[in-house]
Amino acid sequence: MQPLHSGDDAREAAALLDRTDSAGRRRRSSPVLSASPTPPGWAGGLRRQSSSFRQDVGHAASETYLVTRLTFSLLQYLGLGYRWMRQLLALTVYAILLMPGFLQVGYYYFYSSQVRRSIVYGEQPRNRLDLYIPKDCSRPCPVMAFVTGGAWIIGYKAWGALLGRRLAERGIIVACIDYRNFPQGTISDMVSDASQGISFVCNNIASYGGDPNQIYLMGQSAGAHIAACALMEQAVKESSGQPIPWSVTQIKAYFGLSGGYNLHNLVDHFHQRGLNRSIFLSIMNGEESLSSYSPEIVAKESSAQTIALLPPIFLMHGTDDYSIPSSSSQTFVEVLQQAGAHAKLLLYEGKTHTDIFLQDPLRGGRDPLVEDVLTLIHADNATCENIASTPTPRRLVFEWQLRLARWISPF
Repeated sequence: MQPLHSGDDAREAAALLDRTDSAGRRRRSSPVLSASPTPPGWAGGLRRQSSSFRQDVGHAASETYLVTRLTFSLLQYLGLGYRWMRQLLALTVYAILLMPGFLQVGYYYFYSSQVRRSIVYGEQPRNRLDLYIPKDCSRPCPVMAFVTGGAWIIGYKAWGALLGRRLAERGIIVACIDYRNFPQGTISDMVSDASQGISFVCNNIASYGGDPNQIYLMGQSAGAHIAACALMEQAVKESSGQPIPWSVTQIKAYFGLSGGYNLHNLVDHFHQRGLNRSIFLSIMNGEESLSSYSPEIVAKESSAQTIALLPPIFLMHGTDDYSIPSSSSQTFVEVLQQAGAHAKLLLYEGKTHTDIFLQDPLRGGRDPLVEDVLTLIHADNATCENIASTPTPRRLVFEWQLRLARWISPF
């Protein structure tokens, strides 16, 4: 892959990102969060610390229970035949190999003062989001609204903890949006939840130190599909004059990581990979709804007014991704470009479905995904000069464990 950090690419990204609010709104200043006062007296402080510790332990227990229940839910719907017993064994070994990194990220997630967990954004179950706040909020920060993956069945906001930590370390506020999974909801519920979460971010992020004029949208795997559906649905509504809770013009760019955007082309592929066709169709509200929830098809059939509203779109994919082939991103980019949208494809040579999202950031150093996202975000921002001066992330997992986990990964 050509390095994205070159001058030509930065200038191209700056041109794509040079968009203003349709209403011509000026940037608003945002209040900086202040620490709550410490209770007077040593005993009062001790009681408060003890209460906070109990709350953290209780929250950790509830999160662990939810993750376990999601795992068994997945197994229930996929069945426990020989193939899935083998896949489950591979997944178990994969998780054990990466456990040193997961434990460190988990500790950060539960105990870091920079993480605001389970902020309510709606009335439905799972309408919660996590915020990852940079240490320096002396001025409004760029914001990334992130929709996690999970095969539409085991998606969960905490899956974005590693990305949230890495971007927060580089001055970006990250909002990881949770949503109802199947069977609690179908794709229409997931898209609705994601859209409501994006609306909350657009309308409230200034209260957390975010810049409402620098909001970006990102999704990974199934989350990339859901986020793209929400973006296209919003653009269609906005171009037709329907009432909307948030505007597509509030999103400066969309980043789709390892996503699938034409469901018709993925039904058989997922069936061969073990996601039964009947279950997949149930998730997607039946075969008759596949086109409606295929962003590629929606874009192809959309009016010029709808396409003109879309922000710059960057699709990122590993060439060795077998869970969702990179051709899914390639064909979507081609359709968008033919329709007149600003779209660009970034291919990561030899990378799998989990390499660019898990193994690479666990390796430490400057991983390609984070560097490319930061380059695009800061392409028209003076703060890009300070990117290289930030501390280099340390390694969380030994190299031999990462290589073995990559080889045994079921993804």
